[in-house]
Amino acid sequence: MASTTDYLKLHFIVLLWGTTAILGKLISIPSVEMVFFRMMMAAVGMIVLVAISRGQFLVAKADLLKLLAIGFLVSAHWITFFASGKVSTVSVSLVGFATASFWTAIIDPISKKQSIQLLEILMGILVIAGLAIIYSFEFSYYLGLLLGVSSGLLLAIFAVINSHLVKRLPSATITLYEMIGGFIFAAAFLPIYKIYWAEGNELQLSPTPLDWIYIFILAIVCTVYAYSLGVELMKRISVFVFQLTLNLEPVYGILIAIIFLGEARHLNLPFYIGTTIILATVFLYPLLKKKHT
Repeated sequence: MASTTDYLKLHFIVLLWGTTAILGKLISIPSVEMVFFRMMMAAVGMIVLVAISRGQFLVAKADLLKLLAIGFLVSAHWITFFASGKVSTVSVSLVGFATASFWTAIIDPISKKQSIQLLEILMGILVIAGLAIIYSFEFSYYLGLLLGVSSGLLLAIFAVINSHLVKRLPSATITLYEMIGGFIFAAAFLPIYKIYWAEGNELQLSPTPLDWIYIFILAIVCTVYAYSLGVELMKRISVFVFQLTLNLEPVYGILIAIIFLGEARHLNLPFYIGTTIILATVFLYPLLKKKHT
């Protein structure tokens, strides 16, 4: 059973994840190279963390392969998310990202061999509607939308799988091998990316000193710490509530951008309407769920 502290921790890590869009904007290298360095540093950070805490390194071969495969999904999720913003707008990528709760409402009950709950489907749709209002959604960016929705789908898949694994494996061990798997995927994807998508068919693998600072924060604070804590919270918080709360990430991101980047232009009527819909959905869901169970 989740406590109030658990929900506060959840909102704190969502707040941390809300800073990733800001950090991604500040980092000068392209998204694929950025994800490569993020996964590499996060993998090293998790190895050090597990070693210092004398955590569990050994896992069964089947679990190891599964965790590495999930890491592939995590890396692909980050690549598609940042790429969505590059080919369209950050707004479109976040609207696509918001479909994660909708996908979770479908995938999670199927994975548990349960019936799909209409309430969760409706909640997911409301969140998407709220974000669409905030960002004055534009349908012309079909590629960006496709990448954003793909990012949301990938997030839902690995979150549902993690919700099952966390019941029998330590959260730090799960994060460790998923970060290693993500690094392997990002490294293997670089040659393909170089041939088909990289500007001038050249990789940008020389981050500036300031880039390294931002990547460090992105990898250690927003990934190693926040991801590990998020996996741990999945032991007590349902995957759908987790994903629903995660939809506050873009709202937190906008507020952070307003404070640190002066993006007050987002504070308009659509912003207030959309934010109200998202907040109401996130906080009313537990009450509605309890009433209908």
